[in-house]
Amino acid sequence: MSESATSAKKRPEFRNINALSDLPSYRLPAAGWVSILHRVSGVLMFVLMPFVIWMFDTSISSEFSYERFTGAFSAGMLGLPGFFWKLVALALIWAYLHHFLAGVRHLRMDISHDAVTKASGASSARVVLILSLALTAILGAKLFGLY
Repeated sequence: MSESATSAKKRPEFRNINALSDLPSYRLPAAGWVSILHRVSGVLMFVLMPFVIWMFDTSISSEFSYERFTGAFSAGMLGLPGFFWKLVALALIWAYLHHFLAGVRHLRMDISHDAVTKASGASSARVVLILSLALTAILGAKLFGLY
């Protein structure tokens, strides 16, 4: 056997990952989190669509139904306290804001090819995460009556 064949670089060894031990230590980049949360927010909005339709219908039907709508967030309904329904509405607010901002980010990357670099992808992902959480906190403060 020739010396060049034995001194060649050893090929990388690939192995299957163990989901229980390897995944918790894996650090997903910000763009990966935005991508996953974009899907989660879309599913959340789809699942909560009956709640959205109920909120819209009861808020505009009549004065009595509007009182029932506001009562759901203060006194509760279906045996659940109003605080729970406010949390559901807050989850819906976050889902909409995150999905919208991540969608705008994707459209910007589709339109401008200059925006498709690793650095700009990471920075725009951080902007989406920070903006969606900040806007959710502001609207959540209003929802919970802090201002």
